[in-house]
Amino acid sequence: MSSVHTSRLGSIAVLTLDNPPVNGFGRQQRRLLVEAIDAAMADSGVIGIVVTGAGALFSGGADIREFGRPESMSSPHLLDVIAVAEACTKPVVAAINGTCMGGGLEFALGCHGRVALASALIALPEVKLGLLPGAGGTQRLPRAVGLEHAMNMIVSGEAVPARMLAATAFFDAVVEDDVVGAAAAFARHLAESTKPTPRVRDLAVNHDNAEAFIQFTRTTVAAQFPHEPARLQCVEAVAGSLKPFNEGMLRERSLFAMLMATPESQALRHAFFAERAASKIGDVPADTPTRPIARVGVIGAGTMGGGISMNFLNAGIPVTLVETTQEALDRGVATIHKNYDNSAKKGKLKPEQVDKRMALLRPTLDFAQLADCDLVIEAVFETMEVKRDVFERLDAIAKPGAILASNTSTLDLDAIAACTKRAQDVIGMHFFSPANVMKLLEVVRGKATAKDALATVMKLAKTIRKTAVVSGVCDGFIGNRMIEHYGRMANFLVEEGASPQQVDRALEAWGMAMGPFRMGDLAGNDIGWAIRKRRYVEKPNVMYSRLADRLCEQGRYGQKTGKGWYRYEAGNRAALPDPEVDALITAYRQEIGVTPRKIDDAEIVDRCLYALVNEGARLLAEGIAQRASDIDMVYLAGYGFPAWRGGPMGYADQIGLAMVVRRMRQFAAQPGGDAAFWQPAPLLAELAEQGKTFSCA
Repeated sequence: MSSVHTSRLGSIAVLTLDNPPVNGFGRQQRRLLVEAIDAAMADSGVIGIVVTGAGALFSGGADIREFGRPESMSSPHLLDVIAVAEACTKPVVAAINGTCMGGGLEFALGCHGRVALASALIALPEVKLGLLPGAGGTQRLPRAVGLEHAMNMIVSGEAVPARMLAATAFFDAVVEDDVVGAAAAFARHLAESTKPTPRVRDLAVNHDNAEAFIQFTRTTVAAQFPHEPARLQCVEAVAGSLKPFNEGMLRERSLFAMLMATPESQALRHAFFAERAASKIGDVPADTPTRPIARVGVIGAGTMGGGISMNFLNAGIPVTLVETTQEALDRGVATIHKNYDNSAKKGKLKPEQVDKRMALLRPTLDFAQLADCDLVIEAVFETMEVKRDVFERLDAIAKPGAILASNTSTLDLDAIAACTKRAQDVIGMHFFSPANVMKLLEVVRGKATAKDALATVMKLAKTIRKTAVVSGVCDGFIGNRMIEHYGRMANFLVEEGASPQQVDRALEAWGMAMGPFRMGDLAGNDIGWAIRKRRYVEKPNVMYSRLADRLCEQGRYGQKTGKGWYRYEAGNRAALPDPEVDALITAYRQEIGVTPRKIDDAEIVDRCLYALVNEGARLLAEGIAQRASDIDMVYLAGYGFPAWRGGPMGYADQIGLAMVVRRMRQFAAQPGGDAAFWQPAPLLAELAEQGKTFSCA
C-alpha cells in the first residue's frame, strides 16, 4: 500500500515515501505526498520539510504498474507534485538516501535543496524506454549540473553515484551517513536565511559554445543510434534548456508526447515489462521457500564451463571445477584467470578483486569433491550418452537436496533426470556463450522438477545477474527450437537466389546484431551440422536445404577454421566474401535444379522473422513457454534481437497478426521453401481471426 509517513526532527517535518518495491510515484503516492506537504505547510510548528525514501532507495520514479494507463497522468500528476513543492513557502529539501531515478530525480530537482548519500545512484533512464524525462528533467538537470553532464546522463540513461556530482549545483551536501539529519540541518538553514528560497529553474545554463556542442551531439547521436528516436529527441529537449524555462518545458512535453506514440518506445516498454514478467511462474508462488546455495560445482572446464564458473565467482559464490585431465583443468583455470586479468587491465577490476575471485575457485580432478555442493551444473559434450553418465555419477555422490543442473541446449531433460533417483532435483540451466557475458539463462523445467528447486534457480539467476526465462522440455527448448527455423529459411533464401551476404545485410539493417550466416561462422557450422544429422533421422518430414552440409563437407566450419560462409584472415574477425562459396552455391543450385531469382530484402526479413513467430506460436500452444513475452525475452537477451523491435512476438503484434498470417500464406503458395511450415500455427491463425494479439494468448 502506498503511504507517506510524517515524523519530526524538531521544527523540521520529515516525509518518508513508502511505496514498495521502488517507492514509485503512483497516483495514490502523489496524492498522499501533496497532502503531507500541505499539512506541514499548515503546521505553525514546522519551519522546513525534508522528503526522503523508506528502505534503501529514495524513489525509482514512475510506478511501473501504471505505465500506459490513465492513472499515470491523473491529477495530481508528477508535474503538479513538483509545482507544489517548488511553490512551497517553507523550504523543501530532498534527502536522497539511495537510488534516485526518473520521476524521483525530477521531483528532487524541483525541491529547494538536495542532500544525498555519496553512494546514492542518480539517473534519468527514460531513454531506455524510448522516452525522455517528461517532468522537467531535461530543463532542470542542465541548470543543476551543466549542459554537458546533463546531456550525457539523459542521452545515455546511465546512473552515476552522487559523489560524482558533489561539486555541482545539484547537491547542497553529499554525506557518508545520516542523510536525513544533514537534510534537516540544511532545511533549517534555508528557513533561517534572509535570502529567497533557491529554485533550480532560476539558474542559467552555462556552457562555452553551447550551440556548437549541441550540434556536435546531434550528429554523433544520430549516427550512433539511427533506430532509436528517443536518443536524438533527448538532445533536442536538453537544447531547449538554453531558452527560458517555461518555453523549454513546453518543448519537453511536446517531445515526450510524440515519443510515447512511437513503435520504438512501445517495443522498449514491452521489453521492460517482459523482463519483469519472466521471473513470475504461474504455479510457483512468490513466497516459495528456496534452497540455500553456498557452493556450486561445475563439471567441465572448457569455454562454457569456465564462463559458467565465472558467473558464480563474480557473485562471491565458491565454485568446485571438475575436469577429467590435468591438462584440460589447467587450461580452463588459466583461461578464467586470463579473462579476469584482461578486465583488470581495462580498469574494470582491481588486482585484489581478481585474487579474491580466483581464491573462491577449487579446481580438481576428483569427482567426489562435488559432494558438498548445493548446486552442480554439467557443461560436458552435448550427447545423451555423456550426459547420462555424468548424472548417474552425480546421483551417487551428491548430497541430499542438491540441485543437479544440465547445461544442455537441445537434449531431453526428462530423459537425463530419469538416470537419477532424484528427478525432482534435476533442472536445466542453459547458459549462452560466452556464459560470463550473455545475459540469458534458459531455465528448463522437467516434468518432475520440484517447485522449490525451480524457485531457487530463478532467485540465483538474479544473484548472478542473468535474465532467466522458464521453458518446458522439448527439442531445443524455446530459443534453439525457434532459431532452427530461422536458419532453415535463411538457407532456403540462398538456394532460391539470395547470397549469404545479402541475407546477413538485410537482417542486420533491420536491426539484428548479426545475420544468420555470420552467426553460424561464429558459433561453428559443424555444431548445426551435427544437429541436422540427428534431425534427418528423428524428423524426416522436416525440409532442410543441404547447402550448409556441402559447406561443412569441405571443412568450412567458420572462424575457427578460417573459412565458413565467409573467409577470415589471421588475427582478423572481419567476414570477407569468398568466391569459393559463390561457386559452391552455384553448383548446389544446379544440382537441385533451381534457377535463381531476384529476392528483395523485405522478403528476406519477413521469411526469417515470421519463421520465429510461427514456431513461437506453436511453443505457446504447447505450453513450452508460459507467455509470449517470455519468448521475446529469450530473443532480446540471448539472440541479438533489437530491443527497440520488442522481440519476435511483440514485433508481430505491432505489425498485426492478420497481416503476418496473410504474408505466411503468400510464402506457402510460392515454389520452394517449405509450404507445410508456412501454414499458420493454429493459435496464430485463431488470434489473427479474432483481431487479437499474442499478449491475449
